[in-house]
Amino acid sequence: MSGNWPSIQFPNLNDDNHEIQSVPTQEYNCIAWAAGDTRRWWWPDDPKVGYGYWPPGVKREVSLDAFVEAYQTLGYEPCLSPTLELDFEKVALYVDSGGIPTHAALQLANGNWTSKLGGFEDIEHKTLECLNSQLYGESVSYLRRRRRIRPLA
Repeated sequence: MSGNWPSIQFPNLNDDNHEIQSVPTQEYNCIAWAAGDTRRWWWPDDPKVGYGYWPPGVKREVSLDAFVEAYQTLGYEPCLSPTLELDFEKVALYVDSGGIPTHAALQLANGNWTSKLGGFEDIEHKTLECLNSQLYGESVSYLRRRRRIRPLA
């Protein structure tokens, strides 16, 4: 299932390892998506540039430390592994070859991952490696927080 993104950007995605879950939108990005925010584009650049949102009190710099801090404002804490833990939801942070953050993915309760691909679609993908690429680099940092238990209606 091909999305609207150029296939060269994500050479490891194929019909067997992902499913498109939304239509393309510029309203939010992967960092916001993994944080549960579909109303804003998260990025630490100066808000005058137009990205608009970064958690208050977190340094506005494009560094792995700043991205970890951003998710810590939501209750996430660093962990060692992306391996599924039933009581936790996890975020994986990707960096490029220069160590610059490029992407975030959220682990689903079934062990798959969900990502927003820039201004393109949201996808569910089977592994983190599906998005390894020159554009995104690879996942290097993982955070987790206890799953929120929703009351039965």
